[in-house]
Amino acid sequence: MESQFGKVLNKLFYKAKLIRIQRLINIRIAEAYRTVSNEALCVITGIKPIHIKIEETGKYYEIIKGKGIQYDREMEVKNWNHPAKHVKITEAHEDSSHSIHAYTDGSKSDIGVGSGIAIFSDNNLTATLKYRLNGRCSNNQAEQMAILKAEPC
Repeated sequence: MESQFGKVLNKLFYKAKLIRIQRLINIRIAEAYRTVSNEALCVITGIKPIHIKIEETGKYYEIIKGKGIQYDREMEVKNWNHPAKHVKITEAHEDSSHSIHAYTDGSKSDIGVGSGIAIFSDNNLTATLKYRLNGRCSNNQAEQMAILKAEPC
């Protein structure tokens, strides 16, 4: 589904006009010659190309208004689910002969973000679960995801 902003920017006439306007601004900011390419001017000035910024803003608007893709959208911390509200911890009884333990971990590195769960039944590893998260997720979000996914186990 293409946004309305994307439809307008697909017309080369409008896109060229936007680039031309931004180019004049970037030349003034960078105090550069007119022979410098537009891409180089954007890098020198540190200003994102305007057509990319417009597309980004349009997609963000659609997500906020609920008409865009709903997964992987940013959420304020106050709206996160707290693990304590979803995970029930029960104490083991000493007379019980059967025990199940679930160990969770989440991590973030240059390679990516992920969560993992190891389930032990009577001290034997019975299952491992792995989840890959979006690269924008934090280490804490990966930890929380592992706890939430371990709940049904």
